[in-house]
Amino acid sequence: MTTENVTEHGATEHGAGMSNAGYIRIAAILAAITGLEVSTVYVDFGPLFLPALLIMMAIKFIMVVSYFMHLKFDNKLFSFMFYSGLVLAVGVYSAALATFEFFIK
Repeated sequence: MTTENVTEHGATEHGAGMSNAGYIRIAAILAAITGLEVSTVYVDFGPLFLPALLIMMAIKFIMVVSYFMHLKFDNKLFSFMFYSGLVLAVGVYSAALATFEFFIK
């Protein structure tokens, strides 16, 4: 038996998730952020290039994990595990770039 609920606008929700319109809004936001990331190739951001990309990457990661993987509606332990993985990945990436003297110009 499924746990579908019909909202007042006629959209269906699966369990504790969002409506279809909510998922489309999230996808549109992710597409816009991806467009901004691609624009960093064509626009010179100078020293803000890497921090801007890392911030956009983190926002996209959090949105995908929260909504499409349903961690926003799940146990907080799972959210902590995914977000600590993000912090670890950014730390390793930054350490690798520092090793190659990427930040020193």
